Amino acid sequence: MPKTDFAGLLVPAITPFDRTGAPDPAAFVAVCKWLLDSGAHGLAVFGTTSEANSMTPAERMSLLEALVEAGVPPERLMPGVGMCALGDTVALTRHAVGLGCGGVLALPPFYYKPVSAQGLHAWYAALIEAVGSDALGLWLYHIPQMSGVAIPHELIETLLRDFPDTVMGIKDSSGDWDNTAAILARFPGFRVFPSSEGVLARAHALGAVGCITASGNINPAAIRALYDALGTPQAEALQGEVAQVREIFGRYPLIPAAKAVIAEQTGDARFAALRLPLQPLTAEQTAALRGELSAAGWRMPAGLGV
Repeated sequence: MPKTDFAGLLVPAITPFDRTGAPDPAAFVAVCKWLLDSGAHGLAVFGTTSEANSMTPAERMSLLEALVEAGVPPERLMPGVGMCALGDTVALTRHAVGLGCGGVLALPPFYYKPVSAQGLHAWYAALIEAVGSDALGLWLYHIPQMSGVAIPHELIETLLRDFPDTVMGIKDSSGDWDNTAAILARFPGFRVFPSSEGVLARAHALGAVGCITASGNINPAAIRALYDALGTPQAEALQGEVAQVREIFGRYPLIPAAKAVIAEQTGDARFAALRLPLQPLTAEQTAALRGELSAAGWRMPAGLGV
């Protein structure tokens, strides 16, 4: 199956956990299908919001298999594969390619610091060569505030030079608008996803292809409506609405907030469970978040249930 030229709204879907703390495949499938039905073009599962780095490779593989077996189109999936150990990343990537996933999202190795651009290039090159598949679409994941390891522009340049048919684009989760704009200017045609719908219209005007956003978990339909309206007179108002929801959401820890909102809206506690070291919102925080979202006119799309 060919790799996917992803564009639009991709959501890093939350991962539900059961009472024992294990991933809940049925609830995960339900969330992912609901997000696609609510407007997401694709799913960047096992990203930061998915708590991927609190899961084992085996858990990730099992959940990915559950999605495909449940009929989620693999070409709409961009699973996260970044691990500290190259061998783990190779195994996750081979598994995703074997299932027909449209691409993979790869953090740089994030334990040893500082790491040179040459070292990172060698790591990504080793990954690509070890997988050895023309079906591999590799997307870089730049989130230095979490990983401690940036994706420098020099690295993008050399990877595009050496692997132009494999390195597809980047998720820029830095929150640094100047960095996003600089990547768009320096690498025309490179597929760039900022991590906030709050800058979607501005980024799209410079060539960005969409956004991969945590708040897509609670506001997928509105973000999709904005994407579909880009370039029309309606876009400005829609941009303001989704930016307001994003701003409210961003005042709270993003992962606990997304899970708290979904659990409350569905009445299903499985959606609220977190893996350590993350902690849930307090009752006061949850009530405050609910009130702010309600005042902004936010409504979660219907249809999520297990």
